[in-house]
Amino acid sequence: MTAIGAQAQHLLAHRRPQKCFFETLIRSLIILCVAIAVVLSSISICDGRWLFARGQLFGLWHFCTVSNDSVLKCVTDLSLAQVEGLSVGAIPIRSMVSFAVVVAIFGLELLMVSQVCDDANARRKWAMGSVLILISFLLSATGVLSFSILVKDHLTFTGFTLTYWCEFIAAFLFFLNGISGLHINSLTHLRNGVGKI
Repeated sequence: MTAIGAQAQHLLAHRRPQKCFFETLIRSLIILCVAIAVVLSSISICDGRWLFARGQLFGLWHFCTVSNDSVLKCVTDLSLAQVEGLSVGAIPIRSMVSFAVVVAIFGLELLMVSQVCDDANARRKWAMGSVLILISFLLSATGVLSFSILVKDHLTFTGFTLTYWCEFIAAFLFFLNGISGLHINSLTHLRNGVGKI
């Protein structure tokens, strides 16, 4: 065997196995769903008006009242809502859900980089990105639950606004895609390990 043939065999032996179409498709769908969740969560946080009850609009940033002539009057002083703990509790809730978006963006970046750069650390980057997405779920879900607990006296199922449901769905998507990302990573690791034996 010539030296070139030996080098070619050595390179082929250490080359990563090619991904199948369905694995690439599933990973792409996970990345797409995480991106949608980041957009939904960002919209929800920027608007921040999560509950409408008895002519009042409760939110992360504003408290609004609807007057008799249907004019919305908003203030940033949440203590005017006369909900115990809302003015103080809104601060950590805002921080948690905002930080959830930041963590999700870093997780999304790791997921995308692991697919574009097909190197030895791609599996590790994918796993780390999935873990960051799960951390985003924990932060987001804690924020949504904490807000619901703070305004429990005003809660009605139909009172939740569209932006609240955006945050709720984003938290669900973070959970679903974080778990799916870790699961597909473990499945492909097992398949690649069996292929080497």
